[in-house]
Amino acid sequence: MKRIEDQSIGGERPLFHLQNAEVRRVIFPDGESLLKEGRDLKLDQVLFKYKYPLWNDENVTVTDSLFEEMGRSGIWYTNNITIKDTTLQAPKLFRRSKGIKLTNVHFAHVEETMWTCEDIELTNVQVNGDYFGMNSKHIVADHLDLVGNYAFDGAEDVLVTNSRLMSKDCFWNTKRVTVKDSILSGEYLAWHSENLTLINCVIESDQGLNYVDHLTVKNCRINDSPLLFEYGTNLDVQVIGNLTSVKNPISGTIQAPAIGTIIIDPTKVSTDNLVIKTDNNRDQRILTVDPNPNEQEGEQEDD
Repeated sequence: MKRIEDQSIGGERPLFHLQNAEVRRVIFPDGESLLKEGRDLKLDQVLFKYKYPLWNDENVTVTDSLFEEMGRSGIWYTNNITIKDTTLQAPKLFRRSKGIKLTNVHFAHVEETMWTCEDIELTNVQVNGDYFGMNSKHIVADHLDLVGNYAFDGAEDVLVTNSRLMSKDCFWNTKRVTVKDSILSGEYLAWHSENLTLINCVIESDQGLNYVDHLTVKNCRINDSPLLFEYGTNLDVQVIGNLTSVKNPISGTIQAPAIGTIIIDPTKVSTDNLVIKTDNNRDQRILTVDPNPNEQEGEQEDD
């Protein structure tokens, strides 16, 4: 195996098509496409300071390394890459890549990262940046700590456990997502999603979980979250804390100890296939009818 150690290597494509090599304690200060088309690479204590370092690569391991801010768009069209104990500051990392395994990784200010990727494992990963994980598939995340809006928009087949997500518009347009033993905070959670399952979670979301089809909520607390489940279908919701308010769900079952306000506008939804259960009224279908059913949302009276 070829070894490259203790160097500063710059310029355009300086190690193009490098194969079966170890790269240790190397700084890449400038130049694009530093290790493009590489195969079977082991990178340790490497500093990437410029763009497109790992494109079209296969079988790459990165440990104890840094991707600085100008190392943007760093890992595209790359398959079977493992990264451990590494900090990545650059935006637009990971596009159209497969077989990604990250452990003890910190993403700092990494907007638009992990787009259209597949087969992703995230363990003890910190993410700070918007639009993480867009349109990616087959994701398993454990102890993910994410701060950034629009996370996982359009993602499919996702399992998140023991995690903390602070994200507006998280899980929009997703399919087959399961979140367990986690904390979710951010308005408009999971609109237009399908087959979403939330188990043993603490959730805060203004107008969250609207337009969801086949939503399962088990043993969760949904705190300080008004106007939930609007136009939701095939709901199976069982929460262990009180709900602030529910508005215009279409079908399924919602069960909670108490619900502050239930708004059903019969001009917008039918409740024939809806059951709402509370401790004081176990099987009542409609508890409160919208007092102004003809009022259009967003309209304001003239002064």
